[in-house]
Amino acid sequence: MQNKNQIKQLLASIGASPKKRLGQNFLIDLNLMRLLVDSANIKKTDVVLEAGCGTGSLTEEIVERAALCIAVEFDRKLAETAKRRLTKKENVEIINADILAKKNVINPLITDKILAARRRFPCRLLLVANLPYGVAGPLMCNLITGPVTADAMFVTVQKEVAQRMTASPSTEHYGSLSILMNATGRTKKIRLLKPTVFWPSPKVDSAMISFLRDADKVGRIKNMRIFNDCINLFMQHRRKQLKGCVKFAKGELAKIKNWPVIFEQAAVEPQKRPDQLSADDYLAIANLCCKLLKQNS
Repeated sequence: MQNKNQIKQLLASIGASPKKRLGQNFLIDLNLMRLLVDSANIKKTDVVLEAGCGTGSLTEEIVERAALCIAVEFDRKLAETAKRRLTKKENVEIINADILAKKNVINPLITDKILAARRRFPCRLLLVANLPYGVAGPLMCNLITGPVTADAMFVTVQKEVAQRMTASPSTEHYGSLSILMNATGRTKKIRLLKPTVFWPSPKVDSAMISFLRDADKVGRIKNMRIFNDCINLFMQHRRKQLKGCVKFAKGELAKIKNWPVIFEQAAVEPQKRPDQLSADDYLAIANLCCKLLKQNS
């Protein structure tokens, strides 16, 4: 692991400096880095995905514990630096790429790498990372809905993202990420992080968060794609009433004509706003949609 002076020296040696537009705020507190990795309880059979590996500071600790670390870094100079530092390690792949091909899709190159790794090491897939702000929410949503799913996530994120991960219905930060995490697992705040533990220091607080996927919860979801589509349909129009949102339905959901029956059977009032519904409400609506679509197919 690298402290602030070491990271500064590495960046100076390649003529680079932190890029605000890429969310490059390096975690420089070594005790907090150890806490993040220790919390993940990484086993020698685990595959670890790290997004935004920077100069490889956290990566250096992960590779000592995991079967394989797939570390992704968008910045070419930083990715090359991390590769040089870890050149003697055989259980790490450092990939210079954007981890998201677009907002709702993980880069196929990364997906292929993960799937190949899971075939070699058919155990847990963990996300362990100091996540860049711009990719945090979309990446975690993708790793919940699939096609590649993480068994657990241990991440540092800006406080706002942490609030979205743990928010309750009818609160400011409640959204798709809140619903997905509540419906599929257990989320816990490990530690609140002040700006001074990063370099450069961001203007906001951050948090260290864990998410453990719950197989029993996931098993209640009849179709993850339909479940996700239902969440997106309504939460994209969160200020409208539920009954007014359905006219925006696309894809398979557009085939559903009797939404009032679905709302009634799900025991959800159609006059409510989408941000007033719990994860269980969305689960009930999505499962009824699946049932109806199957009957009509």
